[in-house]
Formats: sequence, C-alpha cells, structure tokens
Amino acid sequence: MIDITHKSNSLRTAIAQAIVIVSSEKTIEAVKNKTVPKGDVLEAARVAGLFAVKRTADMIPDCHPLPIESANISYEITGLEIRVFIEVKTIYKTGVEVEAMHGASVVALTIYDMLKPIDKGIEIHSIKLVEKKGGKSDYKINPDKALSAAVIVCSDSISAGKNEDSAGKYVVGRLETLGIKISEYLVIPDDAEKIKEAALSHSKKGTEIILFAGGTGLSARDNTPDALSSIIDREIPGIMETARQYGQERMPYAMLSRSIAGMKDKSLILSFPGSLNAAKEYIDALFPFVLHVFSVLEGERH
Repeated sequence: MIDITHKSNSLRTAIAQAIVIVSSEKTIEAVKNKTVPKGDVLEAARVAGLFAVKRTADMIPDCHPLPIESANISYEITGLEIRVFIEVKTIYKTGVEVEAMHGASVVALTIYDMLKPIDKGIEIHSIKLVEKKGGKSDYKINPDKALSAAVIVCSDSISAGKNEDSAGKYVVGRLETLGIKISEYLVIPDDAEKIKEAALSHSKKGTEIILFAGGTGLSARDNTPDALSSIIDREIPGIMETARQYGQERMPYAMLSRSIAGMKDKSLILSFPGSLNAAKEYIDALFPFVLHVFSVLEGERH
C-alpha cells in the first residue's frame, strides 16, 4: 500500500452513484410496493451497501483500512431507472472515493440479484464518483500574486563550514514545488542579533515568508525563538501547535521544540527545527494550509 503516514487527518467526503435500469414498469411498481418475492429491495440493498463500504479494504488490496464515520444511501426512481447515491465521510489521512463506489456497486448488484427472478432485462450503468472533498487538493491557495520566501539557516557549525545543511535546502525545494519564489537562501550563526537583522531586512523588503531553520531547541545557543519573539508584531500560536502535534504523533521528542510563528508587518515569520526529519514534518503539517494567511491579508486590502 502507498505510505500515507506523512499525511494529516482531515474531513474527507465522497459521493458515488450507480444506475440500475429495469425493463418493465411492473418491476418498478413491485419495488415501490415492496412486493418483490425476495423482500424489500431498497432496504436490503441499503444494508448490503453499508456492509460493502465498511469492508472495502478487505476487497480492494491497495485500499487502507479506515474509520467510516458516516455513510448515507439514497435512491431516485425515474421511469425505469433506479439511481443509487451513496455519501461516505471520514476524518482520516486518505479519501473515501473507492469506499463510496464500492458501496454503490454492491447496492446495484443487490438490487439486480433481488429483481432477477421477475425481470431478466436488468442492466447496471454509470458506477462513478460524483464528488469528493477533503485533503490538500482542496486547500491549494492561489494568492493574487506570486509569493516570495527567504530561507535562513541558523547554525554555528554550518556557518563555520563544519557541517552541511540539509534541512534548509530541503525546505527550499519544497517551497519551490508550491510555486513560491526563493528570494534568498542564507546561512548565519545562531546569533540573536543576526537573526533579528535578517528578519527585519526581509520584512522591509516585503518578503512574504521568512523561514528560519535551526536554533529552536534547548541549548544555550538556540536563540531563534527568543530573537524572533522580540520583533514579531503578532504571534500565531496555532501554527506551531499544529506542527508540534503532527511531529509528536511521529516522534515523542517533538514536544521539546520551541518553534514560533507570527507576523511582522505583512511578512509571515516561521521558525523550524534544524533537523531534516523535523523540517519534512513541519512542511507536511503546515503547507499549503498556512498560505491562507495571505488570502486573509489580501482580503483586508480590498
């Protein structure tokens, strides 16, 4: 199965349909009047569909077992058509499109099976996904203008040439895949004054995202959060609460990060830990959702 451990839980919804076409008005009347010999067709099919939704991972090899938190089956009967609609919801890391379509197909097959003794001309058509919501694709942010970012690595050892940077370079690559222009990639010592100077310089230039990597721990030279908190106009606690919670689910030491986030004028300032794994986790946890900041700011200007 595809690895989804890097994804975040979100509300995910899928609606699927199937169409059962019978050959006689008498068949439709029997369904409506519940006189089919095998019993109440629509109710039996509804129960079968609910079982199918919950057992999808047992039938489709690459589907992940996931919590089904809502499944609703409805019907529309028009002429000789019985239209099946099924809506499935979960709060999880991956969507429920296959669960919805699997449920719709089993509902249709159950209708077919119950009606075949009285109608030999039944057909099943158009098993398809009607709608899906949830996941990162629903949260792509398209500001009115392209965003710029500065990535600043704070490390005494890297700035002295004793170690190589991996976290900052990874962040640069990931931001570029989001269409964000990197205005500067810079390595500086973990010095409070240099950190403040870099943040204020980019804020004055109008750089939208000023991202610091490193210096968020507990050692005497971990100065990044303290330096940034002294210049930030408004802290946004929820950003780093989200990142730490995401990290905590994967690594218990994530609780020790002192990363902060906030606004300086119109610039979003973010501080990431300096390890590569932590940088990956913070990017996965926060982007592209955090870019909604700029949609809010754009709304304030109009």
